[in-house]
Amino acid sequence: MSQIAQHLAEVADRIANAETKAGRAAGSVALLAVSKTKPLEAIVAAFGCGQRRFGESYAQEAVDKIDHLRQDPAFDTLEWHFIGPLQSNKTRPVAERFHWVQSVDRPKLIERLQSQRPPHMPPLNICLQINISGESSKSGTTEEEIFHLARLVSGCDRLVLRGLMAIPEHTADAGRLAEQMARMQQLFTRLKAQYPSVDTLSMGMTEDLEPAICHGSTMVRIGTAIFGARDYS
Repeated sequence: MSQIAQHLAEVADRIANAETKAGRAAGSVALLAVSKTKPLEAIVAAFGCGQRRFGESYAQEAVDKIDHLRQDPAFDTLEWHFIGPLQSNKTRPVAERFHWVQSVDRPKLIERLQSQRPPHMPPLNICLQINISGESSKSGTTEEEIFHLARLVSGCDRLVLRGLMAIPEHTADAGRLAEQMARMQQLFTRLKAQYPSVDTLSMGMTEDLEPAICHGSTMVRIGTAIFGARDYS
C-alpha cells in the first residue's frame, strides 16, 4: 500500500470513529483532500485511491493543475474546491474552473464570481467564510455580516449558497476550541433554516477533525494527514 493510500485509510477511520462517537450517521462527513502546494503526482495517487474532492488555495497553482488534468477524461470526476483567500483580480480563473468556492467573505467576491461564472456551467457552490476566532491574521467575515452575504448569494442565478466555512483557532485549550465550533454550529443551523440549499459546514482539519465532527461539521479539510512529507511513493 502506498503512503497516500495508507494515510487516506487512516483518515477515513478517524472520520468514521468520530461520526460514531458523535452519534452521526456513517458517511455523513465528506473528506476534502487539501492538495495546495502538493505536486500533481500526489493528486493522481489520491485519485487512484478513490478520492475525488480536492482543495486548493492559490489560484495560479490550482489553474495549472486543473488545466493539466482536464486533458485526460479519466479525471473528469474530480471536484475542485477553492479554500484560500481570494483576491478580486483572481476571481475569473476560479469562477471558470472550480466547482466550489469556500472562502467568500465580502460582497465584491460575490459580484465578481456571479458575473464571471460561465452561463453554460452549473452554478458555483458557495460557502461563506467566517473568522470565528476573530484573529487578525485570518480571512473571513463576521458573524453579524454572514446573513447579509447569504442574501446576496441567494439572489445570484450563477451561484448557489451551500453553507459556511471556518478555521477555528489553533489552540490547546479544548474549551476555547469547542466554544468557537459551537458558535459555528449554531450559525449553520440558523442559515439552514432560512435557505434550503444550505447543507455544508466545512470545519475541521488534521489536528481538530474530531471536535469539528462533534460540532456538526459535514466536511473536513485534510492536508497533512493525507499527503504528509514530500515523499509520494
